[in-house]
Amino acid sequence: MTMRRLLLLGFSACLLFGADEKKAEPKYEMTNYVMGLLRRGPNWTASSTAETQRIQDGHMANIRKMAATGKLIVAGPFGDNGDLRGVFIFQGATLEEARAMVDQDPAVIAGRLVVDLHPWFAAAGLRVNAPK
Repeated sequence: MTMRRLLLLGFSACLLFGADEKKAEPKYEMTNYVMGLLRRGPNWTASSTAETQRIQDGHMANIRKMAATGKLIVAGPFGDNGDLRGVFIFQGATLEEARAMVDQDPAVIAGRLVVDLHPWFAAAGLRVNAPK
């Protein structure tokens, strides 16, 4: 066999076998969440007083309570000091269940925060690392 035929045969084999080895497209498992966007409420103030600290302490206690249910899987503030103050992500909760939980938040009750809830379809597996 000539060198040219060998090269052509080798090249053809690479094309044939390479076509069979196409990489599979990644597949993402999707699920339903409830996304809560926290924004400044009508009674929001930047002032730090004993009352605002009491409300903030209650807000943090409510976050821990919601997380303990296993339904609040991500929570945190935004860092730009804008109108949007933070985010909640619930998994395994209906809009009504999420609403019932956030409506118990002292910052929501006091009007310091307002929470807009939205159904959200995204990649499965969102989570926070367990506290240490």
